[in-house]
Amino acid sequence: MPTRPSRWSLAARHAVDAVPALLLAAMFVAFIVQVFMRYVLDRPVGWTVEVCVIAWLWVILWGQSVSAREEDEIRFDIVYGTVSPRVRRAFRLVFSVFLVAIYAISLPAAWDYVAFMKIEETSYLDIPYSWVFSVFILFTVASIVRYALIFWGALRGREEPAATPDPQAVTRKDFSE
Repeated sequence: MPTRPSRWSLAARHAVDAVPALLLAAMFVAFIVQVFMRYVLDRPVGWTVEVCVIAWLWVILWGQSVSAREEDEIRFDIVYGTVSPRVRRAFRLVFSVFLVAIYAISLPAAWDYVAFMKIEETSYLDIPYSWVFSVFILFTVASIVRYALIFWGALRGREEPAATPDPQAVTRKDFSE
């Protein structure tokens, strides 16, 4: 029987999930400012584009590495859903090893690139690109941990979380009333 999450872990989950929401809000505000400045005041500003691009980069990489859960991942359901639980477990084992290896091999090069980018800054906001791209290091490390945990769970025989309800578990309602 699964244990109930603690108050701290729920608060941490909400904080982690709030980051993409806040970044999307920042993108929206920057977009509105850009539209207002360009079309109302006829004085376009460039920093809004930088905010949108940086926020979008962080939304995508943070969201996939930190916020997304295993059941949120995209799978080839046409194949994955038709095979037995044992074969799905084998898929999880093989692909998690593959992904951990790919991310682990790429980590030193990613680190070198992010460290090298400290010499460049964004055009308008003067943010070092090493800060902008640091989310890729977070993405890589979090992905390694995520897929190592998926591997460990599959190795121990834990079933993957259900993304959709089991069709046999859903009961039909009688609509003849």
